[in-house]
Amino acid sequence: MPHINVKMFPGRDDEKKKALADKLLKCAQETLGCPAEALSVSVEDVTPEDWNETVGEKIPSDKIYAGEMYQVK
Repeated sequence: MPHINVKMFPGRDDEKKKALADKLLKCAQETLGCPAEALSVSVEDVTPEDWNETVGEKIPSDKIYAGEMYQVK
C-alpha cells in the first residue's frame, strides 16, 4: 500500500522527523481511506550538495502535486 518518502536537508532531530511522519500518516489515512497498518512513512536526509542530483532533478514536474521543487543554487 502507500508509502510516503520525505527527503530533506539534514538538521532536524528524530523527534521532529517522527512527528512529521505521524502527521503525514494520519493525513494519508484520512485522505486515502487506508488503515494505518497499510501505510508507511520514511524520512531521508539529503545534503545540499547532493540535493539537485538526488532529488531536484529526479522528480518530473508533472508528479509534483503541491508546491515547487526546490533547486540548490
